[in-house]
Amino acid sequence: MWFSVHRQPRRSIRHKAIIGLGMDTSRNLGLLREYMTYLRVEKGLRPLTCEAYDSDLKTFAEFLESRHGVLLTATQQDVAAFLEHLRTHGIDSRSAARKLSCIRGFYKWLLLDRRIHHDPTVNIESPKAWKVLPKSLAESEVNTMLDGAEITAGITTSKPQARATALRDRAILELLYAGGLRVSEVTSLSTSDLALDSGRVLVRGKGDKERIVPLGVTALEALSTYLKEGRPHLARVRAKAHSADGARLFLSLRGMPLTRQSMWVLVKAASAGASPHTLRHSCATHMVEHGADLRSVQLLLGHADISTTQVYTHLALGRLKAVHRQHHPRGLRRNTEEVEAKEVNTGPIAEEKLP
Repeated sequence: MWFSVHRQPRRSIRHKAIIGLGMDTSRNLGLLREYMTYLRVEKGLRPLTCEAYDSDLKTFAEFLESRHGVLLTATQQDVAAFLEHLRTHGIDSRSAARKLSCIRGFYKWLLLDRRIHHDPTVNIESPKAWKVLPKSLAESEVNTMLDGAEITAGITTSKPQARATALRDRAILELLYAGGLRVSEVTSLSTSDLALDSGRVLVRGKGDKERIVPLGVTALEALSTYLKEGRPHLARVRAKAHSADGARLFLSLRGMPLTRQSMWVLVKAASAGASPHTLRHSCATHMVEHGADLRSVQLLLGHADISTTQVYTHLALGRLKAVHRQHHPRGLRRNTEEVEAKEVNTGPIAEEKLP
């Protein structure tokens, strides 16, 4: 009897704790759903971006729940403990910094919406991370890839679909390199976005921001050939699909819109060391190396902040050194003095050795 009397209250307390934790979890999930709606509707972020933010915030919410806390009442100590938790579990500093940036945005929204009175991310330093320079291909590597795609597209075959996919692949590779487009920007293109007569394409980037991207003669020729000779064969076998999907520029063998994954496979097949983003970086790097100003490259790539574009100055360091030697007065004087000194040293000595 004594045992049963003292066991019952302990079970009730544990039951209440579980219920309380469940309520906290429900409050967190409801708040996150509202924030995802805000990101999609008001900020216009892409679904994949929203999914990444949702995943990071759920990770933070689960950490808070393990400390019997909720998102609305999180403190600076909670945020600092979360970053330490990530560090001790082997999460690299770049990933931790991305999660912290996501959390900052979330609490900024809560603050603007007057749901909280203090931002717990204030005075929290972002984990220091090495800036990884984007990888780019050499011009010769890009030329080899594009030349190979052109040769494959020019091969005559009795199978219309094989030629259609070859023309499509060449057009995609040319477009990625010529315009520096993101893979998601290419997959979302419609036929109406192309203006071949004007030599440009309308691109919808992050946050549905539109920009006009000019294209070179080679890319325009590849796109024109694909639209005339390749796309009609792919659209002909299109399964039942929505009219919006039917207007997509690049189609699969089944006539459906080409996916991001298919485009990655396509680029990898053209060059094992390349990716859609590598071609984007290569476009920017080669333009800077050939003298393009950063503002123009920023507009082409659709960067919101020019500090993002400045990374390409590091990749084009060789050209910057050459420009400095050529145009800086001290660098030019040094080169001139070296040439004059060489002429002075070699001239008289050579004459003295003459018979």
